[in-house]
Amino acid sequence: MIGQVRAVFNDAARGEKPVERSADGLFAPDSVIWRVHGDVTTMMVGGVAALLLQMLHPAVLAGVWDHSKFRHDMLGRLRRTARFIALTSYASRDEAEAAIARVRGIHHHVRGTLPDGTPYAADDPRLLAWVHVTEAVSFLDGWIRYAEPGMSQADQDRYFAEFAQVAEALGADPVPHSRAEAQALIATMRGELRFDARTREVARLLLEQPAPNLATRPFQAMTFAAAIDLLPGWARQMHRLSTPPLAAPAVRLGTRGVAETLRWAFR
Repeated sequence: MIGQVRAVFNDAARGEKPVERSADGLFAPDSVIWRVHGDVTTMMVGGVAALLLQMLHPAVLAGVWDHSKFRHDMLGRLRRTARFIALTSYASRDEAEAAIARVRGIHHHVRGTLPDGTPYAADDPRLLAWVHVTEAVSFLDGWIRYAEPGMSQADQDRYFAEFAQVAEALGADPVPHSRAEAQALIATMRGELRFDARTREVARLLLEQPAPNLATRPFQAMTFAAAIDLLPGWARQMHRLSTPPLAAPAVRLGTRGVAETLRWAFR
């Protein structure tokens, strides 16, 4: 299984330069970002949970619906997001800033109109803030659940403050700098969230996509189940998703075991 997971997320196999860790990046080696973003399992679980949260905002969903090939390459979208996170977290400052500039350039051209006639733009600071806060909360909650249950509040707040640098460079506003500010932002934006036929279709394509091969199928199924379990209860209700009470402990135990095995292997 470890070899198959490596293959799915191997940059060189897709003709991309592997991301190398640099002490001269946006964040220092002793940053909380380096600690949290370096864990394969928790970032995958958090990444899927973040996508499920993001698509509940109709304008964010419209950008994906109108301007991406998600129907045919959902895993590719996840990989591209993971590569951006890796570059901004670990690569040299020049590489990180170049990645941010590329994404800002893409966002500038992503715009359109919602079904109700409301215009949207991917570089809208408020939409960027929603994308950022869902990622930050999901990545951190995945890390706490499966890697560091006793993480201090100070380190949690430090994580949000560090990650805010990337969000602000992308043009997001407002950007949370602490756990409390992140929770407040999510609470403020919940009134804008919707679940409709589009949301249902994108969530279905995400959660029912075939695994790259038979060997990764159990790992992918566990990752998706853990992501659903990681969502706040109100988000699971909006998506009409649920984790059976007796299944949640098994999902968490299995995911924790995989996470520990991969940490050992990649170390």
